[in-house]
Amino acid sequence: MFSRGINYKVPRNLLFLFEMMALLLMFMYYKNTLDKSIIIYGLSLIFIVYTSNFLLLKITRGDNYIFLIVTMLASIGIIMIYRINPGQGFKQIIWIGLGIVLFFVTYFIVKKIKGWENWFLYYFIASIVLFLMTLLLGDRFKGAINWISIAGITFQPTEIIKILTIFLISSYYINYDKFKEKKWGNYYLIGIMYLFILFLFLQRDLGSVLIFSSLFLALQYIYHEDRRLVLLNLTVLIFSSILGYLIFPHVRIRFEIWLDPWKDIDTTGYQITQSLFAIAEGGFFGTGLGLGYPDFIPEVSKDFIFSAICEEIGILTGIGIIMLFLILVYRGFKISINQRNKFFRIVALGISILFGIQSFIIFGGVVKMIPLTGITIPFVSYGGSSMLSSFIALGILQVASEELDIEEV
Repeated sequence: MFSRGINYKVPRNLLFLFEMMALLLMFMYYKNTLDKSIIIYGLSLIFIVYTSNFLLLKITRGDNYIFLIVTMLASIGIIMIYRINPGQGFKQIIWIGLGIVLFFVTYFIVKKIKGWENWFLYYFIASIVLFLMTLLLGDRFKGAINWISIAGITFQPTEIIKILTIFLISSYYINYDKFKEKKWGNYYLIGIMYLFILFLFLQRDLGSVLIFSSLFLALQYIYHEDRRLVLLNLTVLIFSSILGYLIFPHVRIRFEIWLDPWKDIDTTGYQITQSLFAIAEGGFFGTGLGLGYPDFIPEVSKDFIFSAICEEIGILTGIGIIMLFLILVYRGFKISINQRNKFFRIVALGISILFGIQSFIIFGGVVKMIPLTGITIPFVSYGGSSMLSSFIALGILQVASEELDIEEV
C-alpha cells in the first residue's frame, strides 16, 4: 500500500545520527556522574531502534514511516527525561525497549488471528472487568482512581480500555445492520459508551472522559446513519462537562487556573505559570541541554515534558514534535482511507484520532490554550502504561497499513 525502498534509509540513518549525537551530548554534560550502565543501555536502545526499523522494512508491506516517527518521538523524550531524572531515564529506556517488543508481538498476533470484527461482546466484557478492577483495587492519585498495583507491578487499565473501545466501536459498525434488526440495537453502542463514561466519572478520571467522548463522537459522526444521535451525544458531552464542573472541585480549580493562573501564581497556578515561563525562556533554540530549570515545574517528566523540551532544546524542537504528531495522524488517516477491509479501516481511523486527541489536549494544556487535564504525551512522556499501550496501538496500525488478505465485511 505504501512505497518502500532506498528513500526510507535516509530518515532511518538520520535518526541513528541524532541518537548518537544526543548520547554524546549527555556524556559531555554528565561525564563526571554518568553511570556506565546507562551508556550500555543507551547504546543497546539505539541498536534496537535501528535494527527494528531495518527489520520492519523486510517483514511488512505497509507504512514503514509510522514506526520511524514514533521512535524519533521516543528518542527526544528519553533525552529530556534522563536530563531531568537519570533514574526515570533508565526506566524509560526499559519501557521503550519493551514497547518495541510489544509492537512486533502485537503486529504478528493481530495479523495472524482472524475474526476480530466478531468479538463485540468480548471487548465489552473485558472493558467492564478492567473498569471494575480499577474501582475495587485502584489507588487514588491526585483525586483520581486510575492505577492498579499487582505483585509490585503498577499499571493503568484505562490505557488498555482505550484500545478495546476502538475495537468495540469498529465491531459495532461492521455489524451495524445486524444490530439495527434488534430491539434498541441502534442504541447499544451509545449505552455502552455512556456506561464507560460513568465508570470514568466514578474514577474521577476526567481527562479520559474527554478522550473517550471525543473518540466516540468522531467515529459516530463518520459512521452512524442517524445524525440526531450525534447531536444528542454532543449535547450530553456538553452537559456532562458542566456537571463535572459543578460536582468536582478540582475541575473548577483547573478551569479558574486556565482563565487566570496569575492570580494564584504561588499556589494552584504555579504549575501552569512555570510551564509558560519555561517555554518563554527557551526561545527558538533553547537554553541548552542541562542549562534550564525544568525542575521548577511539578510533574515535569510526565504532564509537562513538552515545556521542558521547549526550554532547553527550543521552541523549534517543540514545533518539530507537533509536526511529527501531525504527520503520524495524517499517515494514520491515509492508512484508513487506503484500507479495503472495513473493520481495520475503522480501527486505523480510531487509533489515529486517539493519538491526535491525546497530543492536542496536552499541547493545548501546557500552553494554556485549553484547561489542563493531566494527560501524558504518547511516546514522549515518562510512564510505562502509556508507552506500552501506545506501542500496542501502533502495532495494530501497522497491520492496518497493509492490504490484508481478509474478506471484505
